[in-house]
Amino acid sequence: MPDSPRWRRPLAAVLAACGLAASLQGCGGSGTATLTVLGASSLTEVMAELAATYDRTHPRVRVRAEFGGSQEMVARLGDHERGDVLVTAGEAAMTKAKAYLTERRRVVAHNSLTIAVAPGNPRRVTGLADLARPGLRVTVGAASNPAGVYARQIFARAGLQVRWTSEEISARAVLDRVRGGRADAGLVYITDMRSAGIAADSVPIPADANVTATYPAAAVKGGDHEEEAEAFVGWLASAEAAQVFHKYGFATPTPPK
Repeated sequence: MPDSPRWRRPLAAVLAACGLAASLQGCGGSGTATLTVLGASSLTEVMAELAATYDRTHPRVRVRAEFGGSQEMVARLGDHERGDVLVTAGEAAMTKAKAYLTERRRVVAHNSLTIAVAPGNPRRVTGLADLARPGLRVTVGAASNPAGVYARQIFARAGLQVRWTSEEISARAVLDRVRGGRADAGLVYITDMRSAGIAADSVPIPADANVTATYPAAAVKGGDHEEEAEAFVGWLASAEAAQVFHKYGFATPTPPK
């Protein structure tokens, strides 16, 4: 019978062989923790390589990422959707999510903005001042997302009154509008232009008129893998991760730790 000693001994041996069932996940499980990263859309390409790099060196952890506007990712945490790590494109968005996050926040990357235009720049946009020209279809991020906040800061710093024709949920959505011919120009992150290929060109914004976009990261508290999430956030601020960020055009805090 199952309750007899001769049945209990094989069960104990099986559990021992499984290493106590890979942290009680069962002998059939791999014992791998899957971390869900909720990230700003401008991190789409770089986070894919960061995740792959981390997976190779941390065999018991797998990183998967979902992307959108920073404010959208924060709202998802507010709706109690699953997530282990939050990375936003601005400190304000991260602060709004403070109630859902652990105390340790790390700045992992920096970015800046540029003007995206149609291929060949047919409207002859040469700088920020041209964005105030009548008839030019300009698109920016909504005021609720970091890209929109940064755009407004740039216009204010330049003393410009720009009448944009649309507001988008993220910098990638701004770029998509320009790429699709529904806008003549839009402010996006410099790193976004890598994803545009030949579908868009860019006009630089002078450093003294530009802003620095900051990317903080934090673990979501109370999750199934909070310890692993904290470790991943710490790694995002490492020298190894900095090399990946630099490859995709991001700057990192100096010196990386």
